[in-house]
Amino acid sequence: MQNITTMVRRELGAYFLSPIAYAVNAIFLFSCGLAFGLGTFRTGAEASLRGLCEFWMLLILCFVLPMLTMRLMSEELRSGTIETLLTAPISEIEVVLGKFFGALGFYLILLATLLLYPVLLATFGAVDVKLLICNYLGLFLVGALYIAAGLFFSTLTRHQVIAVLLSFALLALMTFAFHALSTLFDAGLAKVVLQQLSIRTHFQDFVRGMLDLNHLVFFVSLTVFFLFLSVKLLEMRRWK
Repeated sequence: MQNITTMVRRELGAYFLSPIAYAVNAIFLFSCGLAFGLGTFRTGAEASLRGLCEFWMLLILCFVLPMLTMRLMSEELRSGTIETLLTAPISEIEVVLGKFFGALGFYLILLATLLLYPVLLATFGAVDVKLLICNYLGLFLVGALYIAAGLFFSTLTRHQVIAVLLSFALLALMTFAFHALSTLFDAGLAKVVLQQLSIRTHFQDFVRGMLDLNHLVFFVSLTVFFLFLSVKLLEMRRWK
């Protein structure tokens, strides 16, 4: 646990010293502010974040989080510090979890900035607190999955641009393409499979304020799966 805590502090410190992290932060805040201002914060709109979360937040996170995770392992591989890290008294699991929780901590800071939006909405109408909690829980789970997937691709290659492109391609496929394809079928096995693989489909109930164990299992299991793959890749590099 001490090794993981040390890695988390190391990664968080690296984010606050990295110009890329500040650029990502600026893109995130600008995109969210624009989507909120044009789609939610207007006369006659519902006093909730549903309009922001239903589509725009997924699109923004699909674009932003791969940029946030691209350097996690790729930078270690490029600079050669991965060799030092793997020969230190720290396991592959601790390395992966430390980097994952470090990126997740920075993401939670980004999410915290969005708390301004419910405050603004409350000045114009009653905000459903339970719905808001569901929205934030959904955003947390989606972010954790996106970060785990980005970490996997960052472990796969030393080239950060390739890590970003691969992460974005997979997340866009699972978030938007599978959801769009599922709407083309009225019923049948193909529709069920595409819906079960679609991140957006599982996220929609959180946007509506509904908690379903099926969706929780989906996000947690996929997050653990990508972390498991990252650990196995690191183990392969140790024994090369």
